[in-house]
Formats: sequence, C-alpha cells, structure tokens
Amino acid sequence: MGQYKYHVFVCTSGKECPKQGSEDVHKALKKCVGASGLKGLVRVNHAGCMNQCGHGPMVVVYPEDIWYAGVDVAGANRIVLEHLMRGTPVEDYRYVAPPGDNKLTDD
Repeated sequence: MGQYKYHVFVCTSGKECPKQGSEDVHKALKKCVGASGLKGLVRVNHAGCMNQCGHGPMVVVYPEDIWYAGVDVAGANRIVLEHLMRGTPVEDYRYVAPPGDNKLTDD
C-alpha cells in the first residue's frame, strides 16, 4: 500500500465545478473522512479541471480510478461511508465516459 489507501480529488477550479458546489463537496468529504476515523488513510485534495466540464462537481478516487459526477454534499458523505469505508463504489454518482475530454460546456 502507498502512503494513503485512497486519494480523492475534487475539481474546485474552472468555470463550472465551483458554480456547481464543488467547494462544499470538498469540505464535506474532508469532514466526513475525519469523523469516520479515516484521517491518515484517505487524502482529500483540491484538483484542477478534469476536462469533464458540465458534469460536475467531479470527484475521482485513486488508486481505483473511480470517477463520480454531479456529486453533492449527500453524495460526498455516501462516497466516504460506502466507497472509502466499505469498498463499494456509489453507483448513483458513478461516471463512466470514454477516455479524454468529455465537456458539455467550454471552460
């Protein structure tokens, strides 16, 4: 295992994700990770644009390369409780797209 069991990135830049509540999602993930006793095992970071504009807020979990779209605060809490604690991705928010840029809007 690397330094962290999971590394979570939240797009908090660009024109779209911040308007869609990505800062609140980032804060919720950090708070829930701490409250769940996962601090030190899970790292939550701000991320730059993921080139999926219009699908946000975008969240990606590594090392599994699981992408989530349209994540709200409730979804952030579910990602921690279901995915990061139990190892089951949250299908309601799961984002599967072809490789590369999949923008709905120009950023």
